[in-house]
This record gives sequence, C-alpha cells and structure tokens, in this order.
Amino acid sequence: MAQITLLDGGMGQELVARSHDAPSPLWATQVMFDHPDLVREIHADYFSSGATVATTNTYALHHDRLIPQGQDNLFALLHARAIEQANTARDAHGSGRIAGSIGPLVMSYRADVAVPVAEAAPKYAEIAMLLAPNVDFILIETMAGLLQAEGALAGATQAGLPVWVSFTVDDQDGTRLRSGEALSDAKALIARYHPAAVLANCSLPEVMQAALATLATFGLPFGAYANGFTHISDGFKTQGATVAELTHRHDLTPRKYAAFAMDWVAQGATIVGGCCEVGPAHIQALAQSLRAAGHEIV
Repeated sequence: MAQITLLDGGMGQELVARSHDAPSPLWATQVMFDHPDLVREIHADYFSSGATVATTNTYALHHDRLIPQGQDNLFALLHARAIEQANTARDAHGSGRIAGSIGPLVMSYRADVAVPVAEAAPKYAEIAMLLAPNVDFILIETMAGLLQAEGALAGATQAGLPVWVSFTVDDQDGTRLRSGEALSDAKALIARYHPAAVLANCSLPEVMQAALATLATFGLPFGAYANGFTHISDGFKTQGATVAELTHRHDLTPRKYAAFAMDWVAQGATIVGGCCEVGPAHIQALAQSLRAAGHEIV
C-alpha cells in the first residue's frame, strides 16, 4: 500500500456557493473582502474531511486582475490575508501542510494569451516570494500551455521552496494540453526547472487517466485533481467573464469522484484531491476510500 498526499478540493466555487453573492470578475478575491472568515472555514472543512494540504486562496491574485478593478494597492495585503486564513485553519487542525497557489497570468485555460517568459517570470517570482515565508511549497496550477508553464516555473523556483506544477489538459484528450501541445513535451521543462512533483488539474476526471499515463514517465511524484464542470465554456474564456459562465455536473457524486481518484492511485499517483466544484464531501469520500484500501494519507 502507498503513502498518499490528499489535497483539498476547490476553493473559489465553494466560496461563491457559501457566500450567496453574485460572481464578479474578481471571483474568489471579492469574497475575501466581503466574507474573509469563509476562507478559513472552508480550509477547516477540508482538513476535517481528511485533506492533509490547504491550498491558499491566492490563485487569481495577479496585478492584471486587480488593476482593472482599481484594487492593485491591495496586492500584498490580499496575499497576506489568504496565507493567514490557511495557516489559522491548519494550526487549529493541528497538522497539515500549506500549498501556496499561483494560477496563470491574464486568464485561465487560454494558452494563447501567455506572457513571454522574460516578462512572466518576475511576476510569478514576486508572488512566490510573498508566499514563501509561510507556506510549505509552491503549487503552480492550471497551466494550459508550455510557454505559460515555463514562465511560472522560471519565476516560482526563485523562492527557494519546493515547487509542484500542475497542467490542465484537453477535456477530450488527456494526452494534450488545452493549447493542443502534447503533454509529453512538458518533460523538457521538468528536466530544466526540477519541480518536486507534477500533476494534472481542472479537467474532466474522465481524461485524467490518459494524462497520468504521460506524467508517470517524468520520473517525479505525480497525481491529479479534477474539476466538476460539464466543460469549460467559450464564454468563460473571454476577458472579464465570471464563473456564472460555467456549469457544474450533477452526476459527479462524492463516491463517483472517489472511484475516479482511486483509479489514479492504482496507476501510481501519490497525490490526489479535487479542483473546482469538488467539495469537502468529495474529499471525505476519497479519504474513506483510501483508508479502506489500506493506503496511508500523509
């Protein structure tokens, strides 16, 4: 039996659901202004469900998101607030690790808007340096293309912490990134920047087995955390779109999601969890399934 790191589930969609506020272009960031304790409560619920990692609510905290809303002066404060909420929940739980989340510049799922590496790296490095003093590792999330991933890796690795990098793959073909590039081509980036783990995230659970078959060849700990959307709509890929453009699945019950993730573990994945629309109940069902199969959650 294996030692399995159990990540938490989605934060942004959970915040929107619990706040009952209309989604805004600032997405989960706006909720931190209006209902900051919700972030801590969600972290706590994931720990109670069996997760051993809390992912900071910093995914979308980029200058390019805050400037259009006139709130860029809050850049450092929002990072500090998100880090504090995760650490407070972890301390109350008594154990666990903190992953400092960094999402893509400009927008998610759009490799065509990737910023050149020389421009992107300092932006990612700035965030990584803010996160580094109070997290256990940096988690680069939802990289849709190779250029996007290289900019993030070039910046995040400057903070001196372990870096995990996660790619979002095509919802019809898990062997390809959303850019259309082969996921296998990311192996050269892995060799160049030496992250500590490589994952696939925020894609349909049905395509993760194909993605993991590729990631398993990279020579690193690997894993997956899928989303619970029906698909990523074209409407969400436009500037200023909100999560109201996305539709969640009604068939992805906690037990069904756990069954998907147990298949990933059977492939050799040692890191599993959930992304958008995968909540505490899904993580609890996965924790129960892992323990029932004799795995140790670490």
